Amino acid sequence: MNIESALNRVNDRIYKACKRVGRNENEVRLVAVSKTIPMEFIYEAFQGGQKVFGENKAQELRDKASVGNNDIEWHFIGHLQTNKIKYVSPVVKLIHSVDSFNLAREISDYNSKRDLVSDILLEVNTGGEISKFGLNPAEVEEVFLHISETLSNVKVKGLMCMAPYEEDEKILRNSFISLRNIKDRLIKYIHGDQKFELSMGMSHDFELAVEEGSTMVRVGTAIFGGRGR
Repeated sequence: MNIESALNRVNDRIYKACKRVGRNENEVRLVAVSKTIPMEFIYEAFQGGQKVFGENKAQELRDKASVGNNDIEWHFIGHLQTNKIKYVSPVVKLIHSVDSFNLAREISDYNSKRDLVSDILLEVNTGGEISKFGLNPAEVEEVFLHISETLSNVKVKGLMCMAPYEEDEKILRNSFISLRNIKDRLIKYIHGDQKFELSMGMSHDFELAVEEGSTMVRVGTAIFGGRGR
């Protein structure tokens, strides 16, 4: 697979999805999911214009960030265990997957001892799937306020979800709409013109996510091919 050509195709699909619903394509950022992908292919994507990469394993992220180009913007998108915060917090621009107040507190406590502040997204289980991590939609507002009012070294910048692995477009859209509706309830707490992110959409559903308001799509397979390359 030619990575630069694949990137161009994904960006074109984002552009067309935006146009279908009257959005500006600049409202949507592409996070290239690079888990298990060797640095040589990440550099190829970087040379093709991709600047943001997402990893879901803390130690793999640490190792890649230690040898990567300083102009690469790293995001963490996987489930984060508290004992792995030390690998993630110092090197990432954004943590997409904070799924509890306790995790946010642990990140903030780690940061407070090192003069760091982490931008985070709250992960929401919009599909109600037992197999997935994430806050119950009904508790998001309370957790958001609790973090905002009590933790100085993390800043909630938006929300994230993983839609069910479904082919049913209605089910997928409902998952994205649910996250957008939560955002709409939280907007009253956002000051000024601060952007509030919606990280939703992956290789199999990112166009639907864009149509429903996503500001970040996490795409791996459509860029890098299967993980066995």
